[in-house]
Amino acid sequence: MSVGARWFQLILLSCCLHTCLLLQKDERGLTGTETDQGVWLSPHALDILTSRLTTVFLPVIYIIVIVVALPTNAMAIWVFLFRTKKKHPSSIFMANLALADLLFVIWLPLKIAYHFNGNNWIYGEGLCKVLVAFFYGNMYCSIFFITCISVQRYWAVVYPLSKPEKGNCKAVAVAIAVWVLVWLLTIPLYLYDQVVPVANLQVLTCHDVTRPSQKKVAAGYFLTMGTLGFIIPTVVCTTSYVLKLKALRNSTADAGITKKRRKAVVLIVTVLAMFLVCFAPSNIMLLVHYILLLKGVANNLYGFYITTLCLASLNSCVDPFVYYFISEDFREQVKNTFLCRSQRTVERMRVSFTALKFSKKSSTYTSDSGNTQSTQC
Repeated sequence: MSVGARWFQLILLSCCLHTCLLLQKDERGLTGTETDQGVWLSPHALDILTSRLTTVFLPVIYIIVIVVALPTNAMAIWVFLFRTKKKHPSSIFMANLALADLLFVIWLPLKIAYHFNGNNWIYGEGLCKVLVAFFYGNMYCSIFFITCISVQRYWAVVYPLSKPEKGNCKAVAVAIAVWVLVWLLTIPLYLYDQVVPVANLQVLTCHDVTRPSQKKVAAGYFLTMGTLGFIIPTVVCTTSYVLKLKALRNSTADAGITKKRRKAVVLIVTVLAMFLVCFAPSNIMLLVHYILLLKGVANNLYGFYITTLCLASLNSCVDPFVYYFISEDFREQVKNTFLCRSQRTVERMRVSFTALKFSKKSSTYTSDSGNTQSTQC
């Protein structure tokens, strides 16, 4: 074999090895080799960005979220602000939870358009950062406020005679603290690039691709958020429900306590199911994804990861039904709203119903003399 042929084989072998190493490197998360034209992704990553999973399935799910969550959360805010006269700590937390869901839903049309457009972001860096911040802000706001509701329900069982006025002031202070905390936690999302051009696809991705030069910042941030925003609240929420069940079990076995215990068990199952379906998969995969990205380990689970993030948005649809189950006053006000009953009409009906119940408590008898008399029981 000639020297030229040998050199050609060596060059060809070198190119093949370089290509294999490049593809292996690119599959570590959804990142790749950074060039002047953008990030050069592997075929595996390109398959995800062009698949029907991201261009059809995800936007369809987000459309369902908008159709269900937008009217139900808007109605929930209307009921909590304008129809509920007696404010309780749990209703304050639920109103803030509905507001967080509504702020998230109003930005979803941009995300739907992005996916239908082949994962090509055309709305600028600023709007992408706002969308990403509201996406994760809603997730962690929901987790924090559900945790607050869980702790408040436990507190109401253990200390039923506590003054509601003090509880309302504390609930407002806690709600403000949650908003400030989430706002501070989402600030880092504005400090690094969310819009990343893909060189070999000619699109601009929004939060889907991480620049190799920024992967340490992104991984550190989301690992911190996953710990502070999911693991700690989950422990607090679970502990409060366990203590609440223990307190109800140790209470006297009358009909009221039995009904309250049954309602508490159903509520616990509902909230835990929400955590298992909406929050647990997305946050676990978030932690796994960024740990693998940080360590440079091969990761072919990005499709599953973004699917779990999409499923996390379903909490915006489930939350209003949790309000409906928790609050009897909320159920009544929703029913009255659908029936177009004003507050004055509702009050008149309540007074009439009370008078009817009072009249039924009286008994009438006829004496031997034929005179009819009435006596109250």
